Amino acid sequence: MKLKRLIALALAALMVLALAACGGNNGGNANSPAPDNGSSTPAEGGDTAEPTGTIADEFSVQIGPNPETLDPALNSAVDGGNMLVTLFETLLIIDENLEVQPGQAESYTVSDDGLVWTFTMRDGLKWSDGSDLNAKDFEYSFKRLADVELAAPYGSTVLNMVDGYQAAIGNPDEEGNMTTEPDPELLNVKASDDGKTLTVTLAYPCSYFDKIVAFGTMSPVQKAIVEANGDAWATKPETYICNGPYMIAEWTPGERIVCKKNPNYVGGWDSSRIVTDTINFLLLEDSSAAFAAYNSGEAVMIKDVPTEEIPSLTKVEDGGDFYVDTILGIYYLSMNDAVAPFNDVNVRKALNLAIDREYVANVIMQGTYSPAYNFVGPGIDDAGAPGAFYDNTKAANGGKPFISEDYEENKKLAQEALAAAGYPGGEGFPTITYSTNEAGYHVAVAEYLQSAYKEVLGITMNIDKVEWASFTPLRRAGDYQMSRNGWVMDYNDASNIIELLETGNGNNDGKYSNPAFDAAIAASRVADQGEHFKALHEAEKIMMEDYACIPVAYYN
Repeated sequence: MKLKRLIALALAALMVLALAACGGNNGGNANSPAPDNGSSTPAEGGDTAEPTGTIADEFSVQIGPNPETLDPALNSAVDGGNMLVTLFETLLIIDENLEVQPGQAESYTVSDDGLVWTFTMRDGLKWSDGSDLNAKDFEYSFKRLADVELAAPYGSTVLNMVDGYQAAIGNPDEEGNMTTEPDPELLNVKASDDGKTLTVTLAYPCSYFDKIVAFGTMSPVQKAIVEANGDAWATKPETYICNGPYMIAEWTPGERIVCKKNPNYVGGWDSSRIVTDTINFLLLEDSSAAFAAYNSGEAVMIKDVPTEEIPSLTKVEDGGDFYVDTILGIYYLSMNDAVAPFNDVNVRKALNLAIDREYVANVIMQGTYSPAYNFVGPGIDDAGAPGAFYDNTKAANGGKPFISEDYEENKKLAQEALAAAGYPGGEGFPTITYSTNEAGYHVAVAEYLQSAYKEVLGITMNIDKVEWASFTPLRRAGDYQMSRNGWVMDYNDASNIIELLETGNGNNDGKYSNPAFDAAIAASRVADQGEHFKALHEAEKIMMEDYACIPVAYYN
């Protein structure tokens, strides 16, 4: 077990020491490789000694099911995000202490007004195929994110603060019709002629833009390979050109993705501490199969275990090998708000309040989650107050969350809301379908919802089990009625989660649209931190009172 634990820590160093798309960060550890900050002095908390203990030249870990995509611009899932951290490197990276460090850029400067960010690239940067990489590759990749034809889910999130973004995606009128043609070249991102510097001009100062450029979506992609292969470039090893510590050597769909050290890697991580030659990422979604692979020794780290096994597992702090790490995120349900009956706020209210969140979190989810009565959970920063957004929200709401913790009262309110919508006791309410993939607690939660909605509201809900590769595209396309959903913070600013509900956001799976909410989000895009967070609090209040989605539980 000691070797397994040591290898797990080494893997964690590779996978979570940068911000992954929708992947957040589980925190660092002392065995994580220290970033090279461009000098002989190691990053704070690191050292130059060889790692102690024995690290295998090759090991296998569970990554999850077949990823929907490994294109950095198109990925929005945790499993894909963890792969991208291993395979790519952004301008800046995040170290094990959650501090920003140089990545492909050796340094950067910010103008006094906070608008002009200039990144100076490291010398000798290479793609995994040995060809040169420079600032021009980042200019191409950033502008590719703004291409409306690509429809990058994170496009608005990572670029809305960049000058020229609205012009790049086109200017719509009040009816949504374009008044100007979209043109990604209008995005104010420019590489110098020699490719040594990248200049990004913002429309307004963004205090966390350094964390934005350290986000996996902002990884560079090679223009020649993308244009020659289209979407297929990110589906096979021979065309999957990357720039991170590892590269894909083999890819067997449904079985494994084999990554080997990238011999051409130049970047922010101290290469002498990237000590494992090969990582086999096992494509396992079923928790029982993953647990069996761990117990047999096939996998040295897994990220999911069967629910029924959790009570028997021994946590690390008690001498075992079961890690439960802090993570900022929420398990929630999306309703397709653009279609009946979900376009009725009273229906959405009824479906929200009929759920016993305490039971879901502590019984079904075995206490690995906490009940969610707001959308933004604990640990998220507020203006001048680290981790205080949730507490400040409650304080402003009379010391209470938006959704009452009194389930018996909630049930009565749910029944009254459904009656107000014209469906007393569920009479006349159409049968609805709830879509979910089968990993983890998802089916158990679906079955509980099916029972609770029948018992509390008198309505019938069918369950549609969808394989993972099809699940996120189904949600994004709005081809569902209700669906399980989730979000893990990409960076610690409440905008990262609240913006999901903005009209047109690529991750707005519920197709929620409310002009007042959109106005609050727009008002949050300012330099003044007090005004920024004030507007975000207002936006959360609007969407919660409108029952835009259904918060269920916070990740622990």
